[in-house]
Amino acid sequence: MSALVAVDLGAQSGRVALGRFDGRRLSVEEVHRFPNVPVRLHGTLHWDVLRLYADVLDGLRAASGRTAVDSVAVDSWGVDFGLVDRAGRLLMNPVHYRDARRAAAVDRVLEQVSPRELYLRTGIQLMPINTIFELAAMAGEPDPALGSAERLMMIPDLFHYWLSGSRTTEFTNATTTQCRDVQAGGWATDLLDRLGGPTSLLPEIVAPATPLGSVLDDVAADAGLGSATVVAGASHDTAAAVAAVPLRGDGSAFLSVGTWSLVGVESAEPLVGDASYGANITNEGGVAGTWRLLRNVTGLWLLDECRRAWALGGRDYGHQELLSLAGSAPPLHSFVDPNDAAFLEPGDMPAKISAYCTRSGQEAPDDVGAVVRCVLESLALKHAETVALISRVTGRELDELYVVGGGANNELLCAWTAEASDRRVLAGPGETTVVGNMLVQAIALGELSSLADARDVVRDSFSQVIYEPRGSEAWREARERFAVLSGTRHEAEVSA
Repeated sequence: MSALVAVDLGAQSGRVALGRFDGRRLSVEEVHRFPNVPVRLHGTLHWDVLRLYADVLDGLRAASGRTAVDSVAVDSWGVDFGLVDRAGRLLMNPVHYRDARRAAAVDRVLEQVSPRELYLRTGIQLMPINTIFELAAMAGEPDPALGSAERLMMIPDLFHYWLSGSRTTEFTNATTTQCRDVQAGGWATDLLDRLGGPTSLLPEIVAPATPLGSVLDDVAADAGLGSATVVAGASHDTAAAVAAVPLRGDGSAFLSVGTWSLVGVESAEPLVGDASYGANITNEGGVAGTWRLLRNVTGLWLLDECRRAWALGGRDYGHQELLSLAGSAPPLHSFVDPNDAAFLEPGDMPAKISAYCTRSGQEAPDDVGAVVRCVLESLALKHAETVALISRVTGRELDELYVVGGGANNELLCAWTAEASDRRVLAGPGETTVVGNMLVQAIALGELSSLADARDVVRDSFSQVIYEPRGSEAWREARERFAVLSGTRHEAEVSA
């Protein structure tokens, strides 16, 4: 029986899980969970990666204390990176994708490279959080860290470097940067040259399921890992999650719901052209030569920020308590567009939601339950809107939605996504990211031969909850109201 350790770093928290795989079934045990708390210093928002590394080591010790570990792999969110110098030292804590400097660089970048050219070259959705805008911001200052750096490393690659010494970057996370040429393959160095970007810092890109080598001696001694293999698995958390979704064909869409909701379909080829550019659909690399055609939706981060604001005010609500309050609140009362710029940065989210509703001519939610219901119903409607968009652009009839990640455990969100989209929702497993992380490790170790085999393991190992839509007239009217609110009705009229 193989022992596979998945390190999953999310924007709100991290965890280390131990998987035991007998060749047919996988069992998963979470052995350590820890918060991921950004730090603002002199106006810049950073990730505290050294604190995270200490927590990762604690988790590895917990795993190795239970059994001999065969392999370990790290996944995380995309777009963010660290810089290391010639001696391998981290030059600064990585800047958070929600830092204002990145967004401020967007206009300057798009003056030098048109939005259409940038999209057609990289295939990546135009969003201010993308890596290319941070690099352009650093080059424009100029940031002295660029002159001292020898290598740029995405967040999982940085942890793989500390664990194994490898200075490579893994394909699925590299594709999120908007610095990779989707047509030619490899880094789009000519684009970065035009922006003054540091192309010499970009590392070699390796495929998912690439063994990087054994853990370093000091790490092995510290964490009790022996000669465990470090694997560059599917290092982007969405890639890992989708690898573990038991999709059944072209009629299946995935919704990986956590801090972000990643809504899309799997494809054998990227989809890059005028239609996908107009729809702002991103093309992210997946496992075994697959591509994920998707759009980012601001997800449960809205609810997490509300919880944080209420906790600062002296009331620390649990998730189940909030769901109970939301279930009792009046239905389909007021909505927000989760992707509105008003919700991009951290802050007093209940106040931001109230202000948005007032500004858009709606009655603002007046208590905690109403705020939570507003958030969850709005997310469900945004999910539905995004599924319809992807269905239209890809030409696929999408009749079933696989909700995975933490959102799979949110019964209200799953049920309301089924109602809002008028499609069947299959929820689970909730631990899809760590499951996918582990199964790609199993491929790297030769325990599995294909992505199809990995998905068979998921079917044999985990159950799903099915939510059927009821064809509610109230939800049909809600879709129409939301379309006006989010601007999609106007966009459809203009494109027609």
